[in-house]
Amino acid sequence: MFKSRKVREADVWDGVVVDKSRGMTDGSSLYHYVEVRLQDGTAQKFRIDEALWNSLNTGDRLVKEAGAKAPVKG
Repeated sequence: MFKSRKVREADVWDGVVVDKSRGMTDGSSLYHYVEVRLQDGTAQKFRIDEALWNSLNTGDRLVKEAGAKAPVKG
């Protein structure tokens, strides 16, 4: 089964980047992903835009607020 990693506007989370990756999962487009350790201790992988991906390092904090289209470096 397919699991979307796309960030949705209704999502709310806060965490620390533990890994960055990129891949051509559909064979034609390059997607950028971050794995984030959330405050509850779980880890999730999210797809983000290239500009944000390039600005992040492991250990950086990301915050996604309700209504925002994308997370921001915090």
